[in-house]
Amino acid sequence: MSLMEPYRIKVVEPIPITTRPERERAMAAAGYNPFNLRADQVTIDLLTDSGTGSISADQQAAGMRGDESYAGGRSFYRFHEAVSDLTSYPHIFPAHQGRAAERILFAALLRPGQVSVGNTHFDTTRANVELLGCEARDLPCPEARNLDSDFPFKGDIDLAELERALADPGSDVGVVVMTITNNGGGGQPVSMGNMRAAGEICRRHGVPFFLDAARFAENAWLVTQREPGYADKTPLEVAREAFALADGCAASLKKDGIVHMGGIIAMRDPELARRCEQLLIAGEGFPTYGGLSGRELEMLAQGLREVVEPDYLRSRAAATANLARMVTEAGVDIVQPAGVHALYLNAGRLLPGIPPHRFPGHALATELYLAGGVRCVELGSLFLGDVDAGGRLVTPAPFELVRLAIPRRVYTQSHFEYVAEVVAEVAKNPERMPGYRLVESPAVLRHFKCRLEPVPPGTP
Repeated sequence: MSLMEPYRIKVVEPIPITTRPERERAMAAAGYNPFNLRADQVTIDLLTDSGTGSISADQQAAGMRGDESYAGGRSFYRFHEAVSDLTSYPHIFPAHQGRAAERILFAALLRPGQVSVGNTHFDTTRANVELLGCEARDLPCPEARNLDSDFPFKGDIDLAELERALADPGSDVGVVVMTITNNGGGGQPVSMGNMRAAGEICRRHGVPFFLDAARFAENAWLVTQREPGYADKTPLEVAREAFALADGCAASLKKDGIVHMGGIIAMRDPELARRCEQLLIAGEGFPTYGGLSGRELEMLAQGLREVVEPDYLRSRAAATANLARMVTEAGVDIVQPAGVHALYLNAGRLLPGIPPHRFPGHALATELYLAGGVRCVELGSLFLGDVDAGGRLVTPAPFELVRLAIPRRVYTQSHFEYVAEVVAEVAKNPERMPGYRLVESPAVLRHFKCRLEPVPPGTP
């Protein structure tokens, strides 16, 4: 049966159509960093799926009844009801986005010198841990190292290593964070069995177990498709079970809340909730709005109901799978199996002539923009590697990837066909792509604001 989106379009927005010379000028002015491009210079924007989705008619209607009272607004209680129904956590706080939720949670949980252990911390998560003087330690499962295998749950944490880390008296672990799906690990899902076992290990050692639940619904969908014993469960049932396994969560709801702004912190522990509430009031706002308008709280409440609808998730997963098929047919390998929110291109394999210190993932991402106006981002040595004060790579990332993040309910099949055509065109002559060197490199989250310059092919 042919792929069909389970919605129809009521409002459209023009897409910028540019020429290659225009894109070359734009990219040079941006310091060869796609984050510095203006949106009106981008034809297909796959930079992120965070806050870039389309709002439904029901969400728009819900937003019209937003109560903008400073304290105790009706919209908060509708939001609270939706989150409580999903998570079962008694203490729920809105925040303006995920990184704010992480900052508050970690500041309330961690002391300087402690360790946060996870399957893979993503960029802002790691930054918020490290800014507290703590260590973010990743323990991905061994299967995650094989990008080509069809192992269904490469987002899992390594349970044996987790046990060792928590049992080590010299490793002061303050929290374990399970990111679902594992964005930094190629958008791969986490199995319910792995979550359950990780939670049991944490309880045995008295360490809090939290979810980074930004893509909880997409993880739940993949569980229903891949994990034995879950085929007959709905995504909502799986999501509820996942939240029940943890002590709480922090999440950007700009992903699976399908809104442009919003996040949550939720938990069981009343004392931890008290500490988080104090930090929330100081940095975000009163606990019944937490940096969000009543309109946004209402749209979030509706989005959390829509995101677990099987027809929506089936269509979204099918669109990503179809793009994966077209890209691999063009000769570009991806992290297998394809997830839902993004494709991860194997830039290291496509560009063997560009060494890690010349950032092959960034080279491919840049060329996709220059060739067709497709904006995306690398998850390789520019993003995850260690560099010295001069911008020279010291420790490369384990893989050189490029993420094509798929906004929710934004692009149609013809848009994805265009993206695949651009990827195919770029892949025809990989030897022509230059590498890049850093010329400006911020100390924290450098990929957001760094600037680079091209290095001719073959330059050591």
